[in-house]
Order: sequence, then C-alpha cells, then structure tokens
Amino acid sequence: MFHLIFSIPSWYVILRFLLPLAMPLALKILLSVLVLLASQYLFISRFTAGGIFSPEMPRALIILCNWAFSAVLFLALLQMLIDAVALISLLIRHPLAITPIVRGLAALLAMTLAAVGVHQAIRVPPVKDVAIRINNLPREFEGYQLLQLTDLHITRLFNAGWTAEMVRRAMSLNVNLILITGDVIDGTVQNRRKDVEPLANLHAPDGVYAVTGNHEYFFEQQRWTEHLASLGLSTLHNSHIIIRRGAAELVIAGLPDISALRRKADGPDLTMALKGAPKNAPVILLDHQPRNARKNALQQVDLQLSGHTHGGLIVGLDRLFAKPNGGFVSGLYQVDGMQLYVNNGTALWPGVAVRLGRPSELTRITLLGKE
Repeated sequence: MFHLIFSIPSWYVILRFLLPLAMPLALKILLSVLVLLASQYLFISRFTAGGIFSPEMPRALIILCNWAFSAVLFLALLQMLIDAVALISLLIRHPLAITPIVRGLAALLAMTLAAVGVHQAIRVPPVKDVAIRINNLPREFEGYQLLQLTDLHITRLFNAGWTAEMVRRAMSLNVNLILITGDVIDGTVQNRRKDVEPLANLHAPDGVYAVTGNHEYFFEQQRWTEHLASLGLSTLHNSHIIIRRGAAELVIAGLPDISALRRKADGPDLTMALKGAPKNAPVILLDHQPRNARKNALQQVDLQLSGHTHGGLIVGLDRLFAKPNGGFVSGLYQVDGMQLYVNNGTALWPGVAVRLGRPSELTRITLLGKE
C-alpha cells in the first residue's frame, strides 16, 4: 500500500501529461516506464543492503532518484493546476487550449523545482539564530547559547564528508552546549562507522547530549547508543543533567522516542526523567517527536526541543505533517505555558530528500530571561 500511494503522482503524470502528447506510442511507453520507476525509488531501495531506511547505493544515484521522484511529484501538481484552470475556463464558457508549449514549460519548471529542492535538502545547513525567553531563567544564564542538531540521518547520502563539514560549521559557533534530538543515523554500526566518525569532533564547554529518535530503533539502538557515547554523545534516557553557574541551575532532561514501546524497549517517562531535579530550576526537555508536547507541558517543562517533522519539507504540503504530530510542524509554539521549538532538521531521511520553503538549519538558541 505504501508504494502504491507513492505511485499516484506518476499515474497522474502518465494519464494527464504524457498520453495527450503528440509523439509515437513507443516513446510514450518508454517515458511512462521511466516515470513509474522514478516513483518506486523506495521500493527498489528495499532490495539494497540497508532497505528503504538506509539505501546502500552510491550517493550520486540516491541524489538522482530523489530528483526524479521530486520532478514527477512537482509535474503532477502543476498538471493538476493546469487541469483546474482548464476546467474553470470550460465552466465559464471560455475554454482554453493547453498547448504543447504550456506542457513543455510545466515539465521544465517541475525539473527545475526538483533540482532546487534536492539541493536545499542535501546541503550543509546554514545557521539559524533563535532567541527564546524563559520567565524563571536565572540571570547567570542570560545569553546562554545552545546548538540544537536533529534528524542528521547520517547515511550514504549524508556521509562522512557531509558530517565533517557540518561539524566544522557547528564548532565555529562556540556555543555553551550541544543538544541532539534524535535520528542521528540510518543504518547499522558496521555500515555507518566511518560516516559518524566526525561526530567525535563535536564538543562544548557544558557537553554534548542526545536522545533517541524513531530511526535509532530501526537499527541496533543499544549498540548505537553505546557507539555514539564512545564518540562523546551522551544519551539522556529518561534522565537529566544539571548545568550550574554558581548557585544557579539549569536542567536538561531527555526522553527516548515514543516508538521505543513498539520495539519492546523503555518508552518515555518524564516523571522518571525529572526525578531529583531541583524544583525551581528551568527545565529544557529533549523529545524527538513534538506530538506529546501538551502532555509534557503538564510537568512544568519550560522549553521542549523536538525535530522529526523535517519542517514539513514543502510549503503548502507541510500541513500533511500536522495531524500526526499534534499540530506542530515547524518553529516556535506556545503550549499550555510551555514553549516548544520544532526544528526543521539538520538533514533528513534520504527516502524523500527534497525541501522547498522549509530549509534545514543549524539552530543556535540563545536563552533570555523575562522582559
């Protein structure tokens, strides 16, 4: 069913774009096969060593497949727009002829948008500065800076070279603390060992801390937790740490992803995570998925940092991500007295590597006290 859903744009392109074209039937059949193949990149990935979540294919081929799939998607959307205009013109009795030039321009625009979208998805992200006010922030933490990384999805697409450049850019920011909100990898430790090596160069005065995302549970979660710890990424697993500036304290708590329960692993337990935490200190919570934000807000969390949604990928289609994520897709939200920041992601899952209007980000967060 999953792969059939992904094929819908290709069938629309075949029926509404290719078949009406004045060209030999053999060429139409050939183009239709190519369009169908473009829609089945994920199905083809199933037969590689890493499966659909970590296709062990050459990076250039992964990029090409994502461009082809995206081009078909954008062409289907443009063809729907053309059909809607044609239908409206027919209803008002001023029918418009859809010329070959119009179809050719639509195809060119779709391919261009796909190229821009894939480039936006796979680049090392720019820095995004976000200032967040916390009412009970001690003055000792005024201007405290942390870097949020999330959804790195280190794979054959986001490989050792990409990771090394991302780390170099991250380290140039000189923040106090680095927090990673899940989905660090896709693939086994054996397949990703070299690609994650550059993460060992991540460091900050107050440490580097991470939580698990849902993708860690697809690939040897416990082995990955131990391996990332050996690189200096300490996992907060229903636990917290306290950062001190003199007598002032700041609590950083972390939860395992909610999908852990489906893998018979320990699920999120915020009560356990905050057990023994100082009562009057601000609490920053790391929770990969934003959908439990309202529940987390009941336990006096001041700021929740999440990822998972990839920002919705494409403006206009991003609302498709809202319902399964509690209505939270991208940016800063006020949730029952708690603030929630949903990060667009440092990278994304290589199965759908396209972004338009929802850019990736290295998120430097500056904490400020009450105005």
